[in-house]
Amino acid sequence: MKIKKEEWKWTREPEEYSITDDGIEMTTKPHTDLWQRTYYHFRNDNAPLLQLKTSKRYFSFVVKTSFQSKARFDQCGIVMYLDSENWLKASIEYENQVYQHLGSVVTNNGYSDWATTEIDAGIKSMWYRLSRREDDYCIECSHDGIKFKQMRICHMYKGGGEIEFGIYACSPEDSSFKAIFTDMEVTECMWLSHNGQAPDED
Repeated sequence: MKIKKEEWKWTREPEEYSITDDGIEMTTKPHTDLWQRTYYHFRNDNAPLLQLKTSKRYFSFVVKTSFQSKARFDQCGIVMYLDSENWLKASIEYENQVYQHLGSVVTNNGYSDWATTEIDAGIKSMWYRLSRREDDYCIECSHDGIKFKQMRICHMYKGGGEIEFGIYACSPEDSSFKAIFTDMEVTECMWLSHNGQAPDED
């Protein structure tokens, strides 16, 4: 299902953006981010988010990101934001001219984690797929939009009811860049049910 522009809703609207049925562009502002407490001990909850609302318990959301990030921690990607203390995101975060971090953050009950792997700094586009199975979620990435690789599986303590999900971009340090989102669609759940080890018996 292709997403129509009137279906999107801002949580914190950026100053510069454009939305069409074919794509979304937004320009980040300096000192914007999403993070809660863990390790750094600070809280930052001011990144712009553009989301869709749904009660569907099984679905996948796909998007292609293109970006010209240039400063440390510049990032854009997918997000599922419930409130300031319960959300997840996946993106490429710029580090330096040699490498950047492809990773994800899951925040439950006010504490964030950060799982990453280093990739070449020359990569300037990435596909993401967020899949939901009730209150469990799978995040995947792809270089071509065809072959997706799992980044992580997680549980969201408050993610079992109506949710909002979509895209975000931010620049935690003194930077600004343009993020472009295209090829967005919502599909049937591409994260198949588990057919391996059976659940433990009570």
